[in-house]
Amino acid sequence: MAALPHLLRPVEDQPFQWTLNTDGRRHPVENTLAVSTLLCGIVGFITGIISSAHVIASWVGLIGMLVGFWSQYVSITTPQRSLNIIGIVGSFVGLALGIAAGGFMP
Repeated sequence: MAALPHLLRPVEDQPFQWTLNTDGRRHPVENTLAVSTLLCGIVGFITGIISSAHVIASWVGLIGMLVGFWSQYVSITTPQRSLNIIGIVGSFVGLALGIAAGGFMP
């Protein structure tokens, strides 16, 4: 246990910093995909609640799910994976509600 003392207690001299790059390296493509998935999930979910916006919900939900699956496949860090799962679930709900309200065509 002496070889891994940083796992036993947090580093208290550093302020909290929210980042997707928890491994210390830059991942611009993976971060962009994760944030895009999250945004598609939010838009898909919100437009899925509005039945007159079923076309937007269906398309954004489908795109969000496809981008989210690819993003999950290439993700490197845990925060990226967390955003991916939240975005994929939101996209799925938006897609399902959009299809239930009328589908992909007006």
